[in-house]
Amino acid sequence: MTVTITEGGLDDPRVQALLGIHLAKARAATAEGFAFALDLSGLRVPGIRFFTAWDGDEVLATGALKRMAPDHGEVKSMHTAEAARRRGVGRAMLRHLVEEARRAGMTRVSLETGTSAYFQPAVAMYLAEGFTPCGPFGDYAASAENRFLTLALA
Repeated sequence: MTVTITEGGLDDPRVQALLGIHLAKARAATAEGFAFALDLSGLRVPGIRFFTAWDGDEVLATGALKRMAPDHGEVKSMHTAEAARRRGVGRAMLRHLVEEARRAGMTRVSLETGTSAYFQPAVAMYLAEGFTPCGPFGDYAASAENRFLTLALA
């Protein structure tokens, strides 16, 4: 498998299908009102850069970087296709987003994710990549349904 990460792809039906799966699974694994995954219109707003990971013409993963402030970014819409899981694709996407944040002059990236068992593999990856627990940021409020992680960029 050769992974290539590119910016864009929101008009591609294959990407739209993977984002649909992401939204459905995130919402099914989270209490109503606490799933903050972005739909297509949410990903098309200024301040959000969207990326896709590919193996040839097969979309493997999605990820986005939202600028919260000049020095602070948020990781959004991280999702890896079922068939590509446990193969390093999600980690490659996360590392790409972190590097893009560095290039953009950010000194910190944060993320919000769920607390159910569905999200635990992703949380384990975030922690292994150096993210640490933090309090809510932006417009988020703390609840039993979400957790917050952050990474200082050197």
